[in-house]
Amino acid sequence: MDFERAREEVNRALEACISEELRAAPSSIAAPIEYAVLSPGKRIRPLLVIASWEAVRGESVEDKKPALYRLACAPELVHAYSLIHDDLPCMDDDNLRRGSPTVHVSFGVRGAILAGAALMPLAVGTIGSAADGLGIGLDIKTEMIKTLVAASGGAGMVGGQLLDIEAEGGEVDLDTLEEIHLGKTARLLSASCVIGALAAGAGPDVLERLANYGLKVGLAFQAIDDILDVIGSTEKLGKFGGRDQVLGKVTTPSVLGLSGAKERAAQLGNEAIAELDLLPNSEGLHRITHLILDRDR
Repeated sequence: MDFERAREEVNRALEACISEELRAAPSSIAAPIEYAVLSPGKRIRPLLVIASWEAVRGESVEDKKPALYRLACAPELVHAYSLIHDDLPCMDDDNLRRGSPTVHVSFGVRGAILAGAALMPLAVGTIGSAADGLGIGLDIKTEMIKTLVAASGGAGMVGGQLLDIEAEGGEVDLDTLEEIHLGKTARLLSASCVIGALAAGAGPDVLERLANYGLKVGLAFQAIDDILDVIGSTEKLGKFGGRDQVLGKVTTPSVLGLSGAKERAAQLGNEAIAELDLLPNSEGLHRITHLILDRDR
């Protein structure tokens, strides 16, 4: 997979998704949604959907590209919603995201809240239309939707964000920290892998391996995020560095120290890659793992 080309295709698919959704929407909700979704991002979640599909099918996506790239947009729409709400004054109160003012700074708090709220049903609808384009039956379509919703809700991302806020200013052990990170970050990355594999017709054993891979790589992703908040520059990160310490966040460096956090991220990356041993067509997932571990933003 050519990552840069794949990101360009994902961006076009995202633009198409929100364009269709917003045709009849008020401009006051359309503008913040476009601003949030189309801002430049790493697109890790869509890449995981596509690479997991390729790992199961053992072939490129060319003949299924439009529908598969639409499917890959679903977890990215959820991710965009999470960033909008995470930046709100009542949450982490951030004014900079991806090098630009955050959504509530540009469009007001009400506009940001409603834009975020609109993205979750859009993500679910996107799975439905993509599944139709892929010729996927109702049972698998339902399972993909259930996977996304479970990873996004109270037992997943939303619950993890709440635990993250509740832990501010406290002390936790590594197990507790990583339970927060599983919800906050890892379960949505894992869901991205499972959705791609379900679309490709994977059996239970492969689905379990890719789910576990996603959880491990998701924990590594969050550990690297925590590390970069300590050592990264605002210019590189596209957001203000050092915010975790200002907010009293519990993070991998705050629990393990900076060197320990780096060791833990590497360990998690190795554990993630081990889950791919019996998947001979998983080159894309291997490369995404290294992309996550080696990034500087």
